[in-house]
Amino acid sequence: MNIQDLNEKIHSLSLVEALKAVASEFPDKMVFTTSFGIEDQVITDMIFRNDIDIKVVSLDTGRLFEQTYKVFSATRDKYNRDIEIFYPDTEAVQNLLSKKGPYSFYNSIENRKECCNIRKVEPLRRALSGNECWVTGIRADQSTGRTDMEMLEEDHGYGLIKVNPLFDWTLEDVMKYLKDNNVPYNSLHDQGFISIGCAPCTRAVKPGDDFRAGRWWWEDNSGKECGLHTHGK
Repeated sequence: MNIQDLNEKIHSLSLVEALKAVASEFPDKMVFTTSFGIEDQVITDMIFRNDIDIKVVSLDTGRLFEQTYKVFSATRDKYNRDIEIFYPDTEAVQNLLSKKGPYSFYNSIENRKECCNIRKVEPLRRALSGNECWVTGIRADQSTGRTDMEMLEEDHGYGLIKVNPLFDWTLEDVMKYLKDNNVPYNSLHDQGFISIGCAPCTRAVKPGDDFRAGRWWWEDNSGKECGLHTHGK
């Protein structure tokens, strides 16, 4: 089934039923990558609560917040389900730190993207390998480059179909779902952190600030992307 037909098939379905329908088209070939952020926790709850046949995986960059690990642990406890973890290549991390030290990403955009590529993009490629459909927690209003997003998209960089279940959700929609369904979420979100990544690269934002102002705040005009959803485009 092509992407247009699949979009039509799920158009009138509830979100849970839409995920089930897409999963049925890609048996054992559909994966959801979670960073344990609020959007991802919504999708994790939908998958685990409804026993949808979608693999749930995560990337551990080695620089995550303690609060992120606590959400990981609480999620495992709540649903009693495994979440597969992908780490960066050990040799690549060793070489980076040996040659450039632990904070090279502060020195230039090129260095920061190099670190993101080692710690995120390369592990993501391994996580996606062998799959044909990738579920993400991206919302359209999270950055200007995502305003034309649809539920199902072709990701030419990774060569698969990308599913964005929450593309038209607002932040308020997300928080309401979490609270209504008692879903664990990162306590940093209650402290002004909106987009949470690696600890050295994330800080809280002030009310009214841009959504990604807390990510790589020392950079100007970098696009504020790590490459997970733009790599290879």
